[in-house]
Amino acid sequence: MHHMSEPNEAGNQEEREEMTEDEKRDRVVSLAFGGHRDRYNAFCDAIAEVVPPGTTVVLRGSAVTGTRWKDGAPFDADGPGTSDLDLTLVGSDVLHFFNVSGFFVPDVHSRPMGEDDPDIAPGLVPLRETLMSIVKRPVNIQASREIVLQFRGNLLGQPYLTLLET
Repeated sequence: MHHMSEPNEAGNQEEREEMTEDEKRDRVVSLAFGGHRDRYNAFCDAIAEVVPPGTTVVLRGSAVTGTRWKDGAPFDADGPGTSDLDLTLVGSDVLHFFNVSGFFVPDVHSRPMGEDDPDIAPGLVPLRETLMSIVKRPVNIQASREIVLQFRGNLLGQPYLTLLET
């Protein structure tokens, strides 16, 4: 029997299976970090050294869900280290890392900074290099004000894992 689901505000059982933060973290450590919790911790510590106070750092995408959004392929379907990590830095101060060309919505939601577009957030390039050396896979970094994340996480049903809050 599965007794873990809790009633929502209306008192109904949730229809779809929501993973807990611990379950999402275990999946991320297993998939993206090869089961090495120490590498996951080093990854989070490296981010904490760079982001300003008041920042929440979340991981979205196939490392959390286990499958690629656009085609349902499993994480690392193309071989070890091929699936990237999609980090979102949430808060108003992190937006300053991105230059004016680096936004989908100016001063609200940035484009992802990765190998295609490193010049949109040059101040985050050293962090990205450090993170990739820890996790041995590509890392993309985006910044958003909180409202964008709430919209994507709650309304669009895109699960995410909170890595840290500064």
